Amino acid sequence: MFESSLKMERALIQPLVAALVAAIIAIRSYRKKSLDLSGAFCGFFVVFIHLATNYRAGVLLLVFFFTSSKLTKVGAEKKRKSEADYKEGGQRNWIQVLFNSAISTALVVTIWKLVGLEDKCLDTRESTLITALLGGIIGHYCCCNGDTWSSEIGVLSNAQPRLITTLKVIRKGTNGGVTRTGLLAAAAGGAVIGLSFTVFGYFTINCPSDVALKQLLVIPLATLAGLFGSLLDSLLGATLQFSGFCTVRNKVVGKPGPTVKRISGVDILDNNAVNLVSVLLTTLLTSVACVYIF
Repeated sequence: MFESSLKMERALIQPLVAALVAAIIAIRSYRKKSLDLSGAFCGFFVVFIHLATNYRAGVLLLVFFFTSSKLTKVGAEKKRKSEADYKEGGQRNWIQVLFNSAISTALVVTIWKLVGLEDKCLDTRESTLITALLGGIIGHYCCCNGDTWSSEIGVLSNAQPRLITTLKVIRKGTNGGVTRTGLLAAAAGGAVIGLSFTVFGYFTINCPSDVALKQLLVIPLATLAGLFGSLLDSLLGATLQFSGFCTVRNKVVGKPGPTVKRISGVDILDNNAVNLVSVLLTTLLTSVACVYIF
């Protein structure tokens, strides 16, 4: 009876907390220019759904959003000179928000439909499906965080990037360019997601001791997922996304034109599509890996 009462209370309080936090973040992000108006509206619903259905998934979303937003503003002047589509603070719109959160949103809603608000450990002995879904959420935000960290930190490196397909030195801002600094940043971005998932879980879930100890394997797995997601994004960017140098603007651009000299890739996918494919594949592979590991 007491446990039932607690569940009912949580079911009432959690959506209210989620709505409050989502509103604060959306308003703050719009004022800080991390999101434009459409991005703020979309972001509100994404944050609300995550926090209202699964606190731990919500934490991963917030870790990704806040760390990425901070890094976007680091070295702003240097990025402005090399990026043709640079926007102060990032100013992500609803499309960018959706492409970086839609898959995870679908996964957290599915988990909520299956087990309600109860959080679970990664443990196939209890549920292979829930373990796979949680693994997918981890992979999703490892890819997003790893790729963003790699892009935002890598472009600040003094080393010239190399095209991932040929290893030739290319201009900064070219799709598919990688640096050692960027790759290390991608791995670190994934590790932060894994660490957040593990630490938050230890405070909120009571798992058997052997299962609880095994959750630490999320951290190296997440590190690899962050690196893999970034490499996959770079590979797609180098092959299926156009990069060229505009002789008028003196910057690398993402569309062909009369004053643009091609550097790499073909004009099939834009940046949002590349991100979506990278996230989808990393989500699937991390989900499968979690089923085998846990």
